[in-house]
Amino acid sequence: MKNRPAYAIASVDAALLLASLLQQEGAMRVTDVAARLGVSVSTAHRLLGMLVYRDFAEQLPDRRYAPGPVLRRGDVPQEPVAALREAALPHLRRVVEAVGEAANVVVFDGSDVRFVATVESAQVLRVGDRTGRALPAHLASGGKAVLALLDDERRAAVLGALGEATAARLERELRTVRRRGFALNDEATEPGLTAVGVAVPPAGGFEGVALSIAAPSARYSADELPSWVAQLTEAAGALARDLGAARPIA
Repeated sequence: MKNRPAYAIASVDAALLLASLLQQEGAMRVTDVAARLGVSVSTAHRLLGMLVYRDFAEQLPDRRYAPGPVLRRGDVPQEPVAALREAALPHLRRVVEAVGEAANVVVFDGSDVRFVATVESAQVLRVGDRTGRALPAHLASGGKAVLALLDDERRAAVLGALGEATAARLERELRTVRRRGFALNDEATEPGLTAVGVAVPPAGGFEGVALSIAAPSARYSADELPSWVAQLTEAAGALARDLGAARPIA
């Protein structure tokens, strides 16, 4: 499991997280930034000022801050990602309350999945916030849950870059994922981390979304798997209903 560096530089960590949030969610007010990062308004203003200086952000006429030239890749539409995060958070919190481990929502992004939101558990040893991070879709539990449901052409585009033997092995695994309705990541992305993922049914213009539970491998037990899958499946269905009831994304 990837741990926070022993000598982490808090200001650097905050700036990098802020850059990820701007890239994924779009323009934010200074007060929004302060609330999301858990810092004072003056600290948020200083962080934004440095990002503007290095072209990671720019200030709009309405005084909000938007992604700057460095961050304008356009891989993930920002408004839908922000809406997805807000819709998913209540369901993630219920999952965490039920299972006592961290829960995430991810969105398919090319050959990766990108973490849109995390709700951490209250355990001392726990999986931390993954918001803004990207992982290879063929390794992450949420990524495999999404890949299993893609059409043949889109799935082949991802698997084709992995080599013949790896692609064949993964195709067999994805058939099992489709049959079972969940995917498992047993230390494939980080030593010491085990995760279970379930795809969210397409709804409201959203597709390629998955929910996952992540835990330290030392605490994971196969006996817990049925209840984890049940919690994720219920949450994924509820999230899909909420997304479908909201204004469709154009």
